[in-house]
Amino acid sequence: MSCLEIVYNFEMQSGEKIVYPIFIEEKTGSLILEGQEISPEWTVLENCQCRVCPLRKDINPYCPIAFNINRLVEYFKDVYSTDKMRISVTTQERTYVKEAPAQRGLASILGLIMATSGCPVMNFLKPMARFHLPFSTSEETIIRSTSMYLLSQYFVAKKGGKPDISLDKLNRAYADIQQVNLGICNRIATVVKKGEATSNAVIILDTFSQLLNMEIEDKLDSLQSLFEENQI
Repeated sequence: MSCLEIVYNFEMQSGEKIVYPIFIEEKTGSLILEGQEISPEWTVLENCQCRVCPLRKDINPYCPIAFNINRLVEYFKDVYSTDKMRISVTTQERTYVKEAPAQRGLASILGLIMATSGCPVMNFLKPMARFHLPFSTSEETIIRSTSMYLLSQYFVAKKGGKPDISLDKLNRAYADIQQVNLGICNRIATVVKKGEATSNAVIILDTFSQLLNMEIEDKLDSLQSLFEENQI
């Protein structure tokens, strides 16, 4: 099985370093799961289960997102959002480096894990996660999300289906993602009593999803002029 390795390296101002490798199956965009057999109580599916979650506890005893971010949450449970750190992200092709508050670096890695974890609501984000862009801005996220979705609709049309050029399904999908973000924040709050960096990192991701909803409702007007002036 061919896989991609993405390594996040967090260096705190205290000098402490946390190296967090992530392995993603290249063909499917799925996270390659670690071999942990026991997961803490807060990761159990029914604990703060998201309103839009279609999973059943008899088949999926754990929330796939919580199960896969458990170790990260444990590492950063005492870290505050504004704590400064140096984050480097290494892929096969290049290395990204950024000095930023903890919540910004955690938002980047959490977004990657959540998208590839196997959560049914998040699965459509796997192609975008496969081409992960660390520390992406809200504008970059909007461009990447809509572009990836429209590419997926090209393949729908290629197979004889009816493509969703209006982005209506994408709009609804991101509304569901906001429900997942809320559920994950509620889960984290049950176990993290000191630092709030991980919760606020999820809130950053949620803000991006809300902005995307707004952009779709506005017919992507903020981006239109760039493309109107540069047609093939």
